[in-house]
Amino acid sequence: MQAFTLSLETLNSKMSNILSPQQLLLRDSKLRNTDYIYGAVIFTGHDTKVMQNATDPPSKRSKIERKMDKLIYLLLSFLVLIAGIGSVFFGVATHEDLHNGKMKRWYLLPTHTDVFFDPKRAGLAAILHFLTAMMLYSYFIPISLYVSIEIVKVLQTIFINHDIQMYHEESDKPAHARTSNLTEELGQVDTILSDKTGTLTCNSMEFIKCTIAGTAYGRGITEVERAMARRRGTPLVSEENNAEVNVVNKPAIKGFNFMDERIMNGNWVNEPYSDGIQKFFRLLAICHTAIPEFDEASGKITYEAESPDEAALLLQQGAGLSILPEDTDICLSLRTRSLDRSYN
Repeated sequence: MQAFTLSLETLNSKMSNILSPQQLLLRDSKLRNTDYIYGAVIFTGHDTKVMQNATDPPSKRSKIERKMDKLIYLLLSFLVLIAGIGSVFFGVATHEDLHNGKMKRWYLLPTHTDVFFDPKRAGLAAILHFLTAMMLYSYFIPISLYVSIEIVKVLQTIFINHDIQMYHEESDKPAHARTSNLTEELGQVDTILSDKTGTLTCNSMEFIKCTIAGTAYGRGITEVERAMARRRGTPLVSEENNAEVNVVNKPAIKGFNFMDERIMNGNWVNEPYSDGIQKFFRLLAICHTAIPEFDEASGKITYEAESPDEAALLLQQGAGLSILPEDTDICLSLRTRSLDRSYN
C-alpha cells in the first residue's frame, strides 16, 4: 500500500485525527503494550482480495481411493450398458410379441398386466425393464468395499499409535495418527521437502555456545555434538560430570543454557579480551527488534520477538550483563560492573 488517508473522529472528542499508513494494522497483526485503541475496520467484505483468493481446502484422497473411484465408475458404466442392451432387446421382443392377434409369449400372461408386457406400449415397457435390470444387477458394484477399506484404515491407525519402533524415548512421545485418510500413503514416501525450520523440527532455539575474539565459550553439549557422538559410538562427557564446569546458581531461564565459569557471574572481566566480551553481549542486548515485557509480580522480563533465535540471544543476563526493568520499546537500560547505561 503506497498511500492511505483516513480521518477518524470519536464521540468524546470533536477533533479529527488524520491517519496514515503508519497507523494501519494489517490482518493478523498483534498490538502489545497498549491497553486499548480507537480504530475503524476497513477493507472488509467478500469483495476484498483476501476473500476472493480464499478457497476451500482440497480434499485429501489417497491413490487407492482415487483408483477405486475410477473402477467404480467403470463398473457403473458397464452396468448401465448391460441394462440398456437388455432393455432394448426386451422392448423389441415385446413389440413383436403380437402376431395375427395372438400373443407368442402366452406364458407371460400379458393380459394380466397393464404395461410391462403390453406390445402396444413396448417403449414404456423397455424403460421399466431398464430400472428392473439396474436393481437386479446392482450387486455388480462392490459398495461394501468402501466400508472394508475404512475399517482397514482405522486398524492401521491403531497399529501406528502402538508401534514401538515409532516411539521417541527422549521426549516420551509415541506416534499419533490424527487422521486415517492417508495412512496407506506413508509407505510410498521416499523424499521429504521442508520449507523452513520448524516444519519438521521443534523450532527450539537455545543459547549454548559462542565464539568471541577467536575463543570459544560454553561448556554445554549441542544436539549436533550428541548426534555425531552417537553416530561414531564415542561417549560424551555429561555437563554434570565435567570437572571444568563450576557454575553456581545456574539460571533457570528457558532458552538460556550457557554454562562457562570464565564468563558467568562477572568472571569475564578477568579474560584477556574482556572489552570484546563486553561489546559482544552489549550488542546482543541492544541490536534487536524484540519488545520487553516486565512482570511486576515475579520481577522477570520476557521478550516478544519475531523469531525464537532472536529471543534466545537476548537471554544472556547471567553472563554479567543485566537488563533493567525500566526498558521500553524506545529506551534500553543496561547494568555492567554496577554501572547503569541507557540507550535510545
